[in-house]
Amino acid sequence: MTQIKSKGYGVKNSIFSTLKPIDFERAEPKGDEVLIDVLYCGVCHSDLHQVKNDWGNSVYPCIPGHEIIGRVLQAGTNVTKFKTGDIVGVGCMIDSCGHCHSCNEGLEQYCEGPKSWTATYNGPMKPDGSNTYGGYSNNLVVKESFVLRIPESLDISRAAPILCAGITTYSPMKHWNVKQGDKVGIVGVGGLGHMAVKLAKALGAEVTAITTLKEKQEAAKALGAHQVLLSKDEDAIKKAELSFDFILVTIPDPFDINEYIDLLKRDGTLVTVGLLGPYKKPTVNMNVAMHRRNISGSLIGGIQETQEVLDFCAEHNILPDVEMIPIQEINDAFDKMQKGDVRFRYVIDMQSLKDEMKAEA
Repeated sequence: MTQIKSKGYGVKNSIFSTLKPIDFERAEPKGDEVLIDVLYCGVCHSDLHQVKNDWGNSVYPCIPGHEIIGRVLQAGTNVTKFKTGDIVGVGCMIDSCGHCHSCNEGLEQYCEGPKSWTATYNGPMKPDGSNTYGGYSNNLVVKESFVLRIPESLDISRAAPILCAGITTYSPMKHWNVKQGDKVGIVGVGGLGHMAVKLAKALGAEVTAITTLKEKQEAAKALGAHQVLLSKDEDAIKKAELSFDFILVTIPDPFDINEYIDLLKRDGTLVTVGLLGPYKKPTVNMNVAMHRRNISGSLIGGIQETQEVLDFCAEHNILPDVEMIPIQEINDAFDKMQKGDVRFRYVIDMQSLKDEMKAEA
């Protein structure tokens, strides 16, 4: 099979975690696949975790990127949904078994097949020796069934983070039926949290942003939060006990979940989405039991629901707040992201990579 020469920014191991240009090849699209010219790619905190192997499951070489907006360059002979020139999106997944209980329900992110789902980069969730390379690259080859339609009204230079930050926060709110009048707390006002505030408000909830940083108060209100609660203010936290129907925790680092449990009403639900790893302290089960509270987690969202959130954002004029960077500044962006010094999501203009490739030719 003919190979397509490609270029991306990534790392070859976790010891030297500075991203550098990597030349590689992609297979030409099969009958049910499309070749995509990557235009924009969001920078997710999980990209940083994977590059550094923080979760112990990274595959190298690692070329990150799973918030991708691009243009179809070539469509396979069996592709019916997309044609050359279409503006499309690719999120966290590019494949799954397609026939297990979860896949049949449109929940591919919980695929129960032999390899589970295949991530846009770093390969199958249950490693089989294969690898995939993500959107910090000039192109991508993806199955038609895992490609998303980008509504015309969305600004494509800003829309990429909807494909991870958007769906990761939208999916649990839909699953737990966040609705008009619900009191919702969003913990963490970063890449995921700022989208959660916008989406919860659009769903009709009364939204409280919960943050450790005073300097994020005005930013949270500008995003649409009705109130801001400082988690280090013990008196304010005490007054807020038994206040919330639903709390979404988007913190990307280890945290103490017990700080937020008492804020839930009876039968309230707390969902974590920001960290796939250990808490700082064990959950105090008595605090959960006392008011029949629910503690859960959620993982991205299925393809159907990802299309739903794209359409929802178009309908409600919701776009991420982004800072545009060239690919050559990705390492500086990682450093700033780790320090929380970004409002609120970096997006890479991939023309910068193409210009680099032309200069080398």
